[in-house]
Amino acid sequence: MKTLRLTFESFRFAWQALRANLLRTVLSLLGVTVGIFAIIAVFAVVDSLEANVRQSMSFVGDKVIYVQKWPWAFGGDYPWWKYFNRPNPSIQEFRELQRMLSPENNRGVAVFAARGGNTLKAGNNSVESIAVQGVTIDYRLISDVPVQEGRYFTAQEMDAARNVAIVGYEIAHNLYPNGSALGQEFRTHGQKFNIIGVMQKEGKKLLDTPSNDTNCLVPLSAFTKMFALSTGSGGGAQATIGIKGVDSDPGMLNLESEVQGAMRTIRGLKPREEDSFALNRPEMLANAISQLFSIIGIAGAVIGSFAILVGGFGIANIMFVSVKERTNIIGIQKSLGAKNYFILFQFLFEAVFLCLLGGGAGIFLVYLITLIPQDAMPIFLSAGNIALGLTVSVVIGVLAGIIPAVMAANLDPVIAIRSK
Repeated sequence: MKTLRLTFESFRFAWQALRANLLRTVLSLLGVTVGIFAIIAVFAVVDSLEANVRQSMSFVGDKVIYVQKWPWAFGGDYPWWKYFNRPNPSIQEFRELQRMLSPENNRGVAVFAARGGNTLKAGNNSVESIAVQGVTIDYRLISDVPVQEGRYFTAQEMDAARNVAIVGYEIAHNLYPNGSALGQEFRTHGQKFNIIGVMQKEGKKLLDTPSNDTNCLVPLSAFTKMFALSTGSGGGAQATIGIKGVDSDPGMLNLESEVQGAMRTIRGLKPREEDSFALNRPEMLANAISQLFSIIGIAGAVIGSFAILVGGFGIANIMFVSVKERTNIIGIQKSLGAKNYFILFQFLFEAVFLCLLGGGAGIFLVYLITLIPQDAMPIFLSAGNIALGLTVSVVIGVLAGIIPAVMAANLDPVIAIRSK
């Protein structure tokens, strides 16, 4: 009870002091408000940007190993001449991998190929710049296929090379604006396809990455009726083999080792020969994104720290002035039996309370920014950033108020009472 009473008394003293000097309080709050706003706004934008970039890159899937000709690389020199003459993955290699890989290490193996810049026609309506992608039955395990209307392909449709398709929202809306596209037909490259599924709308992405809205999925066997698959450095659509990992192998080390050994066996590579293929994993993109945004976050924190430093000096200045103005009251309190720690806590609480007001105002301004409609990159304020802003406010309040509070606690009561 004594602790609660002292806390309440400290809060009352702090509130009275702030109300008595409202203009000075507001001006001091501005420094902390701007500092917290700068730091939290930077972190909120960085977090939102990273989340949107990751969402834009979600088409690569999770826990997947891709067998491709070209390795993914970020920064530095890229020895493209080493990879140029590599053969592309083939359907035969896909079938061999299906046979050789252990079911305990993978959930499914798929091969797919894409060709962009296609025109789809239905009656008098047409849609251009469409990516037509040929896939096998396990493709939905490799990458998300959010079918909103209709269904996914069946194994019979895949084996029989039937001309069926799953189209994106934009394709369906443009070809059949007045009704459902499900069960309707379209033509492309001299082939007629029946729409068996429509994917849900994704909307605009931050990055110009493949979107399901303009994507058309067909069985790979039907895809090869229109496009030849490239086997080497020549033309044609390049196939990619994707292998979905299992939860029991979180690092996918077992799967990666097995796939590497199987591909070397399939291609007849000697022990000392380099791999003639690349094993790419989405974690490569995730790590590159994390490193980039960690650097941006550090740079933003350094910039914001200068603003909060100015605010901290402003709080320290107002606390020194407050101690000077209330020296006589401090003497009276100590003569009536107030302990040094009570005086210390009283001024320290005032400094922290002042910083929390400024920090709360800065966080509120960031929240107002998140309410502005954003199509490409919606900004959000996470609970972690709110906690960070309040924590920084408390720390700044303690640092800015500790020296004035110690000075007030150590005042001689006789000298303090005589002061004017």
